[in-house]
Amino acid sequence: MADYREVLLEEVNNTGEVDTLVLAKKLGVDHQVLVGAVKSLQSLGDILSVEQVQTKFLQLTEEGLSVVANGSHEAVVFQKVPKEGIPQGDLMKAVPNFKVGFSKAMSAGWIRMDKAAEGGPRVFRKVDSIEDTVQKCLLKIQNLSLDGITDSAKAEYKKRKLIAEVKETGYRLKKGANFTLTVEKREVDLTPAMIQSGSWKTKQFKPYNFDALGVPPERGHLHPLLKVRTQYRQIFLEMGFTEMPTNNFIESSFWNFDTLFVPQKHPARDSQDTFFISDPSTASAFPMDYLQKVAKVHSTGDFGSTGYGYEWQMEETEKNVLRTHTTPVSARMLYKLAQQETFKPVKYFSIDRVFRNENLDATHLAEFHQIEGMVADRGLTLGDLMGVIHEFFMKLGIKKLRFKPAYNPYTEPSMEIFSYHEGLQKWVEVGNSGVFRPEMLLPMGMPEDVSVIAWGLSLERPTMIKYGINNIRDLIGPKVNLQMVYDNPLCRLDK
Repeated sequence: MADYREVLLEEVNNTGEVDTLVLAKKLGVDHQVLVGAVKSLQSLGDILSVEQVQTKFLQLTEEGLSVVANGSHEAVVFQKVPKEGIPQGDLMKAVPNFKVGFSKAMSAGWIRMDKAAEGGPRVFRKVDSIEDTVQKCLLKIQNLSLDGITDSAKAEYKKRKLIAEVKETGYRLKKGANFTLTVEKREVDLTPAMIQSGSWKTKQFKPYNFDALGVPPERGHLHPLLKVRTQYRQIFLEMGFTEMPTNNFIESSFWNFDTLFVPQKHPARDSQDTFFISDPSTASAFPMDYLQKVAKVHSTGDFGSTGYGYEWQMEETEKNVLRTHTTPVSARMLYKLAQQETFKPVKYFSIDRVFRNENLDATHLAEFHQIEGMVADRGLTLGDLMGVIHEFFMKLGIKKLRFKPAYNPYTEPSMEIFSYHEGLQKWVEVGNSGVFRPEMLLPMGMPEDVSVIAWGLSLERPTMIKYGINNIRDLIGPKVNLQMVYDNPLCRLDK
């Protein structure tokens, strides 16, 4: 097996500077093999000057590799269209990724569609031959060549998920103060055998560092989300709020939707917006008196409401979901409060994770944290809600607020909360709020003169603003750089 320490020394001696990533490709070896050799040479003293460098390069995805092998989506669509044309339905069945390929081929002017053709829409060729530039460009990228590939083309291929940017960490090596081509391992211990034979006289010993402090013990680090969460929690506690238990990620549709007066046909209850649980798929053991009152309010109306006027389905209310918000926790707490013989005003808050079937992008994930505050008392008004929200945001250091009327199924009136962002020089939405509807409170058994005001906001967005993070996937998830977690300071809000 080759001694790559000697290989590195020879390369540095011949060229003056070596990039380990480039050398690994040149030698056809795993880069980690060279990293091990670098670490070994560093332990021998100041033989090499070592600088850590990070390299970015483009790499084909699985879909990109498929395009190199079979042609781009639009080229595949073109090749499947005979000269006499083909029904659009048949073409759709014959081509994978038809939607993308058809759209791109139409935009490129390679094909046309006759909607008035006999037998339905028919696709025809507009040109005799094509040049598959996408396949050629991806082949160049695969061969580590970017000649002739524009930035706009690279951006397009990234958007189509044909290529991805990959980061690799390597080392730049130069001659150190004690550079040598001879690798001799220094002895660590003076043994009796060396003394008896006298071999110690010709040995090189590693010097002892009596001032070394030793390896520091491993310790935990607070994630930026936890730092900001701690500040929000402290503000709620300072304002006299009590934290609600939020340890159940799975909720039945009854608590997650029905108790909040969200109709059973509402779009939020579709699989495109909500994650449904397959095992166990349903829940049971509901408070049946309360459930029947909720069902009546929804279907025929009650407590002064006309309801939604639809047929209540028990199978819908039994479905288990990953909770889409923390408001079902608020509903449980309010129901528990309504069962007490004597009503007592309360102030509750929660900060915990919720789940939505979102399209992932720089500002949206399928899971995030919701911050929720709630006050229940007699005679509360919209003015009380605005006053509490002003006080809450003042403690965050946010002084410029505006309110905009909005619609929520379980609050009326409802308001979106906007704050003036000094950095962006514009008003941005920071939360939602409202007064819980009687259709939600009265079936619980809450006294008629009791009102509940509530507001909510996310934890991720203010954390991204506080720590200057532009992409939410750099804050939470598998792509997080742990060094960012170690280096970021404590969260201090400008109160």
